[in-house]
Amino acid sequence: MIKLLMSISKVVFGEFEEKEFKKFLRFGSVLAMIIGTYWTMRPLKDSLFTQLAGAENIPWAKTVSMILMIPTVALYTKLLDIFPKVKLLGKLPLFVYGTVIFAYAGFIWAFQSGAISRSIITTVLGYFWYFFVESFGSLIVALFWAFLAEITNVEASKKGFPLIYAFAQVGQIVFPFVIIKLPGNFGVKYDAVSMFVIVGVLFLLNLLVKYVAKNTPKEELSEQTASTDSGKKKKSKAGFIEGLKLLFTTPYLAGIFFSIMFFEILNTIFDFNFKYEASLVYSGKALTDYLATFSSVVGLVSFVFLILGVNKITKRLGLTISLALVPIIYALAVLGFMTLHSLTFLFVLAVGAKAVNYALNGPSLKQLYVPTSPDAKSKAQAWIETFGSRAAKEGGSLLNLLPQVVGKASAMMFNCGIGFVFVAIWFFVSIYLGRTYKKAVNSNSTVC
Repeated sequence: MIKLLMSISKVVFGEFEEKEFKKFLRFGSVLAMIIGTYWTMRPLKDSLFTQLAGAENIPWAKTVSMILMIPTVALYTKLLDIFPKVKLLGKLPLFVYGTVIFAYAGFIWAFQSGAISRSIITTVLGYFWYFFVESFGSLIVALFWAFLAEITNVEASKKGFPLIYAFAQVGQIVFPFVIIKLPGNFGVKYDAVSMFVIVGVLFLLNLLVKYVAKNTPKEELSEQTASTDSGKKKKSKAGFIEGLKLLFTTPYLAGIFFSIMFFEILNTIFDFNFKYEASLVYSGKALTDYLATFSSVVGLVSFVFLILGVNKITKRLGLTISLALVPIIYALAVLGFMTLHSLTFLFVLAVGAKAVNYALNGPSLKQLYVPTSPDAKSKAQAWIETFGSRAAKEGGSLLNLLPQVVGKASAMMFNCGIGFVFVAIWFFVSIYLGRTYKKAVNSNSTVC
């Protein structure tokens, strides 16, 4: 069976040794569950917030999310100094997120059944829920990649990371449909049912992580074990503040930050307009089902992109061209956003933007962390992909509030104009990152 899968994967992703292929299969299964869970929570995040606080307040929810992310990242980096990453990967999703989701499901059941009416308390809980789901997407996904980047060399990452992303897209396709959409087809009226199922999935994720850690050869986890042992004897030098300093004193890491920032700002603008238009057409459980369909379609398109060999752009033309193509694609997206604005077009735009990110931009950005130090992989990456990502979304949210101040037409012109400026800067940052990465890999050295 493994030989057959290796033969199939060879056509799209490249040739693997059996040992490393099994490793990427195991970790791909873990990421499939993580991404599948997150993209199941996303429709619930937007739909429940709309029901509890109103769709027009989504930009403010991103502001609150960014503020709450500061102490959350501080706690997260502290945990990285205390526990092995692989143990955190198994325990955080279940014992922190699983517990909260279970309690929240009871509240949502009461709210949607009419036992609890909308009030200031439900509004506050709506804001908390929005932040809670956003933090899962930032912390747990970043934790997975920080761990994997430590135990994967440059050559293996070029073919292995796209394979893992393909697994992730399968999770994204299946989970939202099975957990949210399918129950609705059988007459389930409450989102709480889907939330209880998510808790069960997180329990299975805990078991899967334990299985992967147990069945992955010790030598492949040696870097992680060494860093953990030394961390127990002596606290890591790169803590909360040090991680931030490392980010802003290293041009390479700052470049990764700006690449993610420009993507998040533009994507936040596209995403808000799409979901706001959707909230005008759908409501309640119907809105959740519609957004779940969106999640599955994003995963399906991303998966098709990967199978068709979009990731081969990196192998054939180099990482620099792969990174530079993304801002060019986004420039075309901004042009389309400026000229077309129906729900159908916004659906296609949002799907395309996210699919390009997951199929091309994401794997390329993850490779950039390979020629960096363990502190850069964990602490600085945590800043970039949690607080930095949230701050960028806050910037996009502020732009989304412009129609309330200057009118829809003026806001559209301004947002599209600044969007073209962002993609221009993003393009040159991508060139710098690609060339720096290539230089480090060729000299077998670390960038920072």
